[in-house]
Amino acid sequence: MLSKTIQDAINDQIGKELYSGYVYLSMSAYFQSVNLPGCANWMRVQYQEEVTHALKLYDYVHERGGQITLQAIPQPKSKFKSPLDVFEQALGHEREVTASINKLYALSQKENDYPTSIKLQWFVTEQVEEERNAEEIVEQLKMIGDNKVALLMLDRQLGARAAS
Repeated sequence: MLSKTIQDAINDQIGKELYSGYVYLSMSAYFQSVNLPGCANWMRVQYQEEVTHALKLYDYVHERGGQITLQAIPQPKSKFKSPLDVFEQALGHEREVTASINKLYALSQKENDYPTSIKLQWFVTEQVEEERNAEEIVEQLKMIGDNKVALLMLDRQLGARAAS
């Protein structure tokens, strides 16, 4: 059985994961609006991953006999300056999610809730990958600069990303 402290913290994280999905869906919409369908696809796949993360936590709360309390999801930003701006914000967002997961993991350790610590280990590892992926794209966009041909080539590459 989950403690109320852990249950409330996981419910909060579920809300953050769903918000993350909204963030990426909004970014996808931006990329559609500027005719970069590959980047839009990459963000849409990211949206699907975030919803999957929320559902992993949702299912875990149920597995441990806890109670789900869904929260309101804030409206994400919808206006961006450039593809680089979008991916820099995505990287910043992933860093915030990493901090939140780490805080939840630390709480599970403090509460001696070892099953939750083990479950959260997957999320800790996943965040390393999430940050690395976003950071690589940010660095590529910085190298591209104003080169439209290179941007279209990156867009095509990002369009190849498939849902996992």
